[in-house]
Amino acid sequence: MTLFINDYSEGCHESILEALTKTNREQTAGYGFDPYCEEARELIRREIGCPEADVWFLSGGTQTNLIAAAAALRPHEAVMGAETCHLFVHETGAIEATGHKVLVIPDPEGKVRPEGVLQVLREHAAAPHMVKPRMVYISQSTEVGTVYTKAELQALHRVCREHDLLLYLDGARLGAALAAPGNDATLQDVAECCDFFYIGGTKNGAMMGEAMVILNPELKRDFLYIVKQRGGLFAKGRLLGLQFSTLFREGLYYRLARHANVQAMRIREGFAALGVRFLVDSPTNQQFILLNEQQAAALQARFGVDEQWRKDGDVCLRVCTSWATEPAAVDELLAAMRQIMA
Repeated sequence: MTLFINDYSEGCHESILEALTKTNREQTAGYGFDPYCEEARELIRREIGCPEADVWFLSGGTQTNLIAAAAALRPHEAVMGAETCHLFVHETGAIEATGHKVLVIPDPEGKVRPEGVLQVLREHAAAPHMVKPRMVYISQSTEVGTVYTKAELQALHRVCREHDLLLYLDGARLGAALAAPGNDATLQDVAECCDFFYIGGTKNGAMMGEAMVILNPELKRDFLYIVKQRGGLFAKGRLLGLQFSTLFREGLYYRLARHANVQAMRIREGFAALGVRFLVDSPTNQQFILLNEQQAAALQARFGVDEQWRKDGDVCLRVCTSWATEPAAVDELLAAMRQIMA
């Protein structure tokens, strides 16, 4: 069965595997203090146009978000995010387990907007009897595949500055957003708008790993202590740095994301031509389709797709492509859907 359940079903891109194999017997310092991590840091600093940025490498997204919250929040402070955001829906209460409340903002496109931020602030004005909103969490691309424009990021940046809030961007699928058709927000724009963010490797061709980028000087102090305390200081740190240097040395990061998006757009266009409905207008590698129960069952019997919910006879399925999705697999999926919709 061909899987379209996520963008990390495969191992890693061959260039990364080759680099890991080639350097396997080299000896380096641990914990990210090695030449490969330093090369990756410099490549990322150059890419974002911020030579003063701190860059640290972590193993996975939930761990990275947990460490971000630990670095940013005092015990009485809370984080706000979209109702569909990853740290609210898919991280098993990791943030809440540290004592920090997650305040959610409904939005049909899975985005946080300035008016939503202001509404949360109004609802939590009864100091000191309520938690204090402090950190705004966004994902790029979002959990439903939508993308923040440059203007939307700048608007969030302004409202955060005006109300002494920290803006954090979960970049698990940042590559997909940057390579999306019509996207106008660059990595430099992200760095200019956010206090800190991470660049996802796990979901864009790496074996594993995320690159945390810290711009706000207040968050840099003692950050590595927090990483260590939260179990995120990877002894063989060079294995993470080497992957990011491979991804960014010659633009591989963007090429892999572009491939995933191109295959997703083929699916979207083919499904739309058959009358398939979509939950949102996603320009990225995640497509959320709405089928009736019989159609959904027929598709699930032939392909691995991720079921999101069932409501009023509709079944929402996520069809997700990756850096390694074969065009022939997309052809097979489209042919199957033509049969199902006939």
